[in-house]
Amino acid sequence: MKTVFHLLRHASHGHVGRVLTGRLPGAPLTGEGREEALALGRHMAGEKLDAIYASPRLRAQQTAEIIARETRVESRTAEELDEIDFGGWSGRSFDDLAADPAWRIWNEERGSAATPAGDTMERAAARITGFMERLCRERAGQHLALVSHCDVIKAALCRYLDLPFQSVHGFEIAPASITTLAIGKGGATLIAQNVRPAQLPVGALA
Repeated sequence: MKTVFHLLRHASHGHVGRVLTGRLPGAPLTGEGREEALALGRHMAGEKLDAIYASPRLRAQQTAEIIARETRVESRTAEELDEIDFGGWSGRSFDDLAADPAWRIWNEERGSAATPAGDTMERAAARITGFMERLCRERAGQHLALVSHCDVIKAALCRYLDLPFQSVHGFEIAPASITTLAIGKGGATLIAQNVRPAQLPVGALA
């Protein structure tokens, strides 16, 4: 019996593409982000979700609230889905970070490098996949939505697809996108990656 996980990146907020938000407080969805979340929620209403779990960050919580309203499925907070702790890098623009040697090492050596807070891709992967494995035991055969963050979703993909963490640069995980894995005794199967709701008919990820 396979458990289906829809890994959803939060919708757009004002920092996307410009500033590394990390675990900074605030960063609410923009008007565009709310529209993205609404489209995502309307699509997920056709996927027969059994539960929704979300990172504690505001942008993830707001995305999950909209999905919950559209699907009529309760959203719960899961600390395991939290963003990577980027420490002192949080709040800096990507243009500024590009000149930081430590930032370059982080991107060039994802398998071993750590953030200023000491977080790593390995730890992020262990957090999310440990949570998913627990859900596989507790909610076997169900369809679950996990609202999280770009690199955390990429970490899960690397772990389940048996890829090195440096492979994160080969994945695109856009705001308000859907990446779906089915996990069972035989391992994990990637069903869809980085899909925006408008690209799929309802029920396509069932």
